[in-house]
Amino acid sequence: MFKKIMKGGGGHKKPSKSDDPSAANVIVNHASRGGGAGGVNGASAGTNLIDPAATPLPILPPSGPMEPLPMFRDVPVSEKQNLFIRKLHVCCYILDFLDTMKNVREKEIKRQALMDLVDFIRSGSGKITENCQEEMIRMISVNIFRCLPPASHENTGQEVTDPEEEEPCLEPSWPHLQLVYELLLRYVVSSDTDTKVAKRYIDHSFVLKLLDLFDSEDPREREYLKTILHRIYGKFMVHRPFIRKVINNIFYRFIYETERHCGIGELLEILGSIINGFALPMKEEHKLFLVRALLPLHKPKSVGVYHQQLSYCITQFVEKDFKLADTVIRGLLKYWPVTNCQKEVLFLGELEEVLEATQAAEFQRCTVPLFKQISRCLNSYHFQVAERALFLWNNEHIVSLIAQNRTVVLPIIFEAFEKNIHSHWNQAVHGLTVNVKKMFLEMDAELVEECQRQHTEKESKAKEVAEQRELNWKRLADAAAQNGADDMVTI
Repeated sequence: MFKKIMKGGGGHKKPSKSDDPSAANVIVNHASRGGGAGGVNGASAGTNLIDPAATPLPILPPSGPMEPLPMFRDVPVSEKQNLFIRKLHVCCYILDFLDTMKNVREKEIKRQALMDLVDFIRSGSGKITENCQEEMIRMISVNIFRCLPPASHENTGQEVTDPEEEEPCLEPSWPHLQLVYELLLRYVVSSDTDTKVAKRYIDHSFVLKLLDLFDSEDPREREYLKTILHRIYGKFMVHRPFIRKVINNIFYRFIYETERHCGIGELLEILGSIINGFALPMKEEHKLFLVRALLPLHKPKSVGVYHQQLSYCITQFVEKDFKLADTVIRGLLKYWPVTNCQKEVLFLGELEEVLEATQAAEFQRCTVPLFKQISRCLNSYHFQVAERALFLWNNEHIVSLIAQNRTVVLPIIFEAFEKNIHSHWNQAVHGLTVNVKKMFLEMDAELVEECQRQHTEKESKAKEVAEQRELNWKRLADAAAQNGADDMVTI
C-alpha cells in the first residue's frame, strides 16, 4: 500500500504517444489510487485537512467550528448568492467517515448544506454567477478527487482473485459523496448552465480526473460517474475527442498491462451510446478504435464481467457499417478461447448477434475460418459449448446465410455432425445434431449424400492406414523378438 501511495505522490504517468494534439498530455493514472489526480487527503484525514497544493486556487475551509447555515428559502433573493458561497465553503470540510462516532454534528451540518445546494440547483430558482460556478466546481473537486483504497490483494498481499468473486469495497463517505455527485449532475444537465462558461471549470483536467475515478470499487459511485460523463459528452462537444482518447488509453492499459479495472463495463456502456451516434461514413479513427481497443478487450480473463456491454458495442459497429462484419468476425476468431468453456459460450452468443447483422458478401469472406471454429465447438466435450453452437441454426437469418453457402459450409462441418451423432455423450447435443443434419437434407439432399460418401471414403482410408500402421508395428515387434532369440542362441 505504501508503494501505491508513493506512486501517486510522484505525479504523472508516462504520456500517450498519440499524435492527437487534444490528447497529447493525457495521463491515465490507473485507478487514481496514488492520489496524484486528487486534490484531497483520504476520508480518514480528519476535519479541515485540505491539501493547498492540490488545486490551482485552493479553497480554505472556514476557521473555527462549523456552524449551520440558513436554508435558501429563508433568506431574501439578494442574499442567496452570498449564502451559496458560504454553503460551498462549509462543504469543503473533509470529515472522517471511518469512525462513525467522530464529527457527528459536522457531518449533519455538511449533509444539510449539500442537500440545500442540490435543491437550489434542481429548482432553477436563480441563475448562479460565474464566480459561484467556479467555487462550486472547486468544492466538488475537493470532495470527489481523492485517493481510492488499494484493491484487497494489494493491501493484504494475497493472490489476485477473480474480479467476479471479489466483494466490492464500499465508500464510507458515500452519504456525502452521493450528494456531491448529485449536485454535479444537476449542474451539468441544468438548462441554465451555459457551456461556454462551464467549460472553463469542467476542463480537460477535470474530465481526466473524473475518468480516473471509474476504477472505484463502489458500484454506486461508478453509476453516478457513468451518468455524469455521458451528460458531459453530450453537452460539451469540445471534450468529445479528448474523452474518447482517454477511454482508449484506459483500455490499452487494462488489456496490455494490468488486466484489472473496476469500471470497464460502465465505460463500455457510455461508448455504446456514443457509437450509436456515429455519423456515416464512419471515420477511420473509429474503425481503428474497434480494431485496436474493442476487439482486444475479448482477451482478458475477466471478460465475463463486462462482456454484455462489449458485445453491444461490437454489434453497434456492425449495424452502423455492415462492411465491418468480416473484420469483427475475424477479430473474434483471433481471441477465441481455447481452454475456457464459459468464455466460449459468451463468444458464441456474441457471434450470433454479429452474424444477425451480417450481409451475404461479408459472410462469404469469412465462411471457411468461421465454420472451422464452429466445427471445433460442435465437437466440444463441454455440452454447453456444443449446444450453444448448434443453437445458431435456430436463427433464421444465419440459416439463410448458411443455405446460400452450403456447398462451402457443409463439407467443413459434416465430420463434426457424424462424430456427434455416433459418439457424443450428451443426449441433447446428439438430438440437436440430428435435427441440424435434417435441415441440410431438406436444403440439398444431393450435397448431404456427397458429403456422406466422402466421409465414408475418408473413414475407410483412415481405417486402412490404422491397420497398416498396426501391421507395421507387429512386424517390427516380431523382428525385434527374432533378433533377440538369435542373440541368445549365439551366446
